[in-house]
Amino acid sequence: MRFTHGRTALFRADTSPFSMLGVTWDDPTAPLPGAVEVRTHPIGGGAWTDWTRLDSGDSHGDDTARRGGTDPLWAGPADRVEVRIVAAGEALTELPDGLRVDLIDPGPDTSTRPLPAPPAMTDAPTPPAALSAPRPVIVSRAGWGADESISTEPPVYVPDGKIKAVVVHHTADSNNYTCAQAPSVIRAVYAYHVKQLGWRDIGYNFLADKCGTLYEGRKGGVDRAVMGAHTYGFNSQTTGIAVLGTHTSTTPTESVLNSVAALAAWKLGQYGADPAGTTTLTAGADGNNYFHKSWKLGDKLTFPTIHGHRDGHNTQCPGDELYAQLPAIRTRAATVTATGRQ
Repeated sequence: MRFTHGRTALFRADTSPFSMLGVTWDDPTAPLPGAVEVRTHPIGGGAWTDWTRLDSGDSHGDDTARRGGTDPLWAGPADRVEVRIVAAGEALTELPDGLRVDLIDPGPDTSTRPLPAPPAMTDAPTPPAALSAPRPVIVSRAGWGADESISTEPPVYVPDGKIKAVVVHHTADSNNYTCAQAPSVIRAVYAYHVKQLGWRDIGYNFLADKCGTLYEGRKGGVDRAVMGAHTYGFNSQTTGIAVLGTHTSTTPTESVLNSVAALAAWKLGQYGADPAGTTTLTAGADGNNYFHKSWKLGDKLTFPTIHGHRDGHNTQCPGDELYAQLPAIRTRAATVTATGRQ
């Protein structure tokens, strides 16, 4: 890494081919001063991409975390990368130790054909009739080609076995993937979370691509209250749905809105929660959010039952455009719950 004059640090490297990248450092609790921006060069020539800013959100979101890191970025097939860190103040100082760029090749496509969802597990809670909703089709981990050998720790379940809210995310990746490439994107996110950050598994409980296909994320059973690593301080009470892509300025498709609503309605219905209502969550750590609200460990906070990552953490996620659609998602989820039809 070399430093230029002024407020920017720049790193440049020629690399082996990769499709996803992230910037990581030694201490998962250490903050990264300044903003990380990256650009990549496509395989086969052509122009460099525009600079893309990476959030350094919940890098310590899993209790097994070994390194801190930014959100990963799906670049598509690329062979060169430049990374710069723009200082938050007058000078760029006190960068965390072990700062590096991690590059990921998702490997060959080993995913299987998406199959209809299997019957619900017998140990899943029985939803009250008034709040029941049909289970949508969810592509299994085998369906997107998860390499189970890299995630050897058993799943962890929320302490009281009850999901109280759904948190909506975007993965902050490029939107320029095809829906056929979605399994590759998920495999790359999985590898980054496990191999680079040291998490026990992919952080999100579920994912959705821009065509509206839903995918199982963290292992342990889609019908069960699996504890993810998606919203630090609130993982033990929520489930996380991440939309592949970035929605800072791109409006999510109707397919995405319908699928997220259907999944949220079904998952919340398992625990008798109203998708159009509010819920009280207990903060598992000191924190603050995108709207400059702060809280202390143990504080009781009220959230919409379906809310965005930025409501519970200081991040842009799920992007302005997806966040603006959360009222519509709540309304659609409530309709699914009321009618029993997706």
